[in-house]
Amino acid sequence: MTAFTVRVPDETANRLDQLAEKLDRSRSYVAAQAIEDFVAREEWQLAEIEAGLAEAERGDFASDRDVAAVIGKYVKSARQA
Repeated sequence: MTAFTVRVPDETANRLDQLAEKLDRSRSYVAAQAIEDFVAREEWQLAEIEAGLAEAERGDFASDRDVAAVIGKYVKSARQA
């Protein structure tokens, strides 16, 4: 494992301490979990963006009919509600 220092506002550190206490975990554990979750979410989002851009570069778009079908599905639901 690698250790490093992160500077956060005092209020954030206090909130982190409160969470750690409620979870019966250390501040370090909670901070590490938060960083792991952030990294995983950002990796996923960037991969999805890259995949979308690759689809667009290939010209792989929804047809007008496909888009109309999706919109129609939700417009009907809103009218019936």
